[in-house]
Amino acid sequence: MGVCLRYAHNDADAREIVNDGFLKVFKEIVGFAPSTADVEGSLKAWIKKIMIYTAIDHHRRNKKYDLQVEFTNEIYQQENHTENIIDRMSYNEIIEKIQKLSPGYRTVFNLFVIDGFKHEEIAKKLNISVGTSKSNLAKARASIQKLFQEERMQHEQRII
Repeated sequence: MGVCLRYAHNDADAREIVNDGFLKVFKEIVGFAPSTADVEGSLKAWIKKIMIYTAIDHHRRNKKYDLQVEFTNEIYQQENHTENIIDRMSYNEIIEKIQKLSPGYRTVFNLFVIDGFKHEEIAKKLNISVGTSKSNLAKARASIQKLFQEERMQHEQRII
């Protein structure tokens, strides 16, 4: 569920991805062959991979409903803070920020930052160009940074 929540826009979509993913797991379990001596670890990695691919498929099926056009000439600069706001956030708070991203940005962000895919792999899986993958990642990072800054400003205003 944790993997699916990162890719989904909300809990209902994540549950749908989990259900679809486990249907695939149960259909294909007879073909599962552990890649290492650690059968449990291989099984977990295999299921995670299926969940990621199911989330990508879900994104592809629903992207026609996720039309979002954003044009901006703003330049985002990362501020240097000695305190890391992410260290003070819970897992659910971080997932909440990721879920606020547009579907395209969220998918590329998850695949690159969290799941370790390369831009070439992302481009191939999502049927986009490598440049689009890189651009979506940069915009996703900027959006998340902006969300963190807004939250910090709200927190500071509550203190005052």
